Amino acid sequence: MKRKEITTNETLGELLEKRAAEFPDHDAIVYVDRDFRMTWKELNETVDVIAKGMMAMGVKKGDKLALWATNVPHWVPVMFATAKIGAILLTINTNYRSAEIDYILRQSETEHLMMINGYRDTSYVGTIYDLIPELKTMPRDKFHCEKYPHLKDVMFLGPEKHRGMYSMTEIMSLACQVTDEEFNERKKLNRSDDVVNMQYTSGTTGFPKGVMLTHYNIANNGFWIGEAMNYSEKDRICLPVPLFHCFGCVLGVMSSLNHGSAMVLLEQYDPVVMMTAIEQERCTAAYGVPTMFIAVLEHKLFSKFDFSSMRTGIMAGSPCPIKTMNDVVEKMNASELTIVFGLTESSPGMTQTRFDEPSLERKCSTVGPAMPGVEVEIIDPETHKICPPGTPGEFCCRGYNVMKGYYNMPEETKKAIDKDGWLHSGDIGIKDAQGYFSVTGRIKDMIIRGGENIYPKEVEDFLYNMPGIRDVQVVGVPSKKYGEQPGAFIILKEGASMIPEDVQEFCRGKIAWYKIPKYVSFVENYPMTASGKIMKMKLREKAGQMWPDA
Repeated sequence: MKRKEITTNETLGELLEKRAAEFPDHDAIVYVDRDFRMTWKELNETVDVIAKGMMAMGVKKGDKLALWATNVPHWVPVMFATAKIGAILLTINTNYRSAEIDYILRQSETEHLMMINGYRDTSYVGTIYDLIPELKTMPRDKFHCEKYPHLKDVMFLGPEKHRGMYSMTEIMSLACQVTDEEFNERKKLNRSDDVVNMQYTSGTTGFPKGVMLTHYNIANNGFWIGEAMNYSEKDRICLPVPLFHCFGCVLGVMSSLNHGSAMVLLEQYDPVVMMTAIEQERCTAAYGVPTMFIAVLEHKLFSKFDFSSMRTGIMAGSPCPIKTMNDVVEKMNASELTIVFGLTESSPGMTQTRFDEPSLERKCSTVGPAMPGVEVEIIDPETHKICPPGTPGEFCCRGYNVMKGYYNMPEETKKAIDKDGWLHSGDIGIKDAQGYFSVTGRIKDMIIRGGENIYPKEVEDFLYNMPGIRDVQVVGVPSKKYGEQPGAFIILKEGASMIPEDVQEFCRGKIAWYKIPKYVSFVENYPMTASGKIMKMKLREKAGQMWPDA
């Protein structure tokens, strides 16, 4: 069914109930590495049980429930359960450690905390016991924490029992204490402009900020994201991206919810599991940041898998190398692959290429036009005037997708959203005469060498064409003489060998001399956020240490 240009005022709970009625027996959630499959009807029923159990525990409308977990099977049901009872799901980065958890619990004034056992080398349960020793000694019904006075209880997302915590089995067993009438009365209190989701920005600059997103923000953004890929109930989306991030819970879950498409989830990213999911579940779409797709394309088992079911998907999260985009289109059969550009504060999409882009060049080298219902302009950071086509400036947007604000940070909110309603992204880009946008870097990523502006992505895209290079990141290296010099951190393809001079020679005569990396380092990997974004700030710090007084 083709949909008209509309915006919805429906809440997440209302949308879920509509999908459950429309496609009751269609898959909603699937995991290929375990026996877990849930239809839309089953998902809605599970959500209601969890929601009633949370009500019985005392979760109130407007309460924040902080969820610290990887993409485990009950993550999505918890997301909708909080939405149905008017609570706010606060998603926590899976890579956070005790200092960051302490900061979030204080700054967000969280009332409820839910977690899994842990992730990689971090015990979440151990971390929480260290931060809240009262959990081990205080009865659950009398719990109070001096350090976090707003915190009312701690829950465990699983059947296991932990001292002082309510298990998911216990939460669901409490559902019988809430009547259908009480549950329905609670649901009636929800409004589309209520905050339903809080996500803390990665904090690569300054302290993390809690982005407040409403039902209206993410329901509509998810709708238009799916429209740009021509989604329907027949689509099956491979989602290896983290659900705590907008990439997973909006571009993934909300586009699926709006169109009845199946979510094929990975608990955590693994290229072989991703390829297995695409083949076994006949996925028509796959999401990932460029490094995820590169790992799949470069994997020694790539040729063993069948990608014939593929059609579309999203590559986003960081600048998309043109060569990688081309390879995914051609080698993974994703001829209708799209790119989304935005940030958490814009729910997150503000521009997107479409499945039916007539030009492969536009599909691969731009981030598309403005999404329906969103104004996007390139604004001069100095004059605050809209830039003409072809002139670099800051990406800004306004519309239904702009966040409600940062939690308890009014001054930071004013800095992000100006008096005219424009949300400032901090990203540099240009708009062409046809209204298509391209990203050239971040304002702080831009390298200024002796007065010459160097946009890292331009140099990166050029170097991706050099045989033997798998991935490249270009940053500014502090220089007493020039202010900054370009430096490149390069990951080589398996079996490839080169020296810095080879890279510089490849550039000579092909790009402006001042853009040629003055410094080159070959590395095994990059510092990453849990959502897959490369932390260029860390690379800049490393560059300054490696090449002091450049």
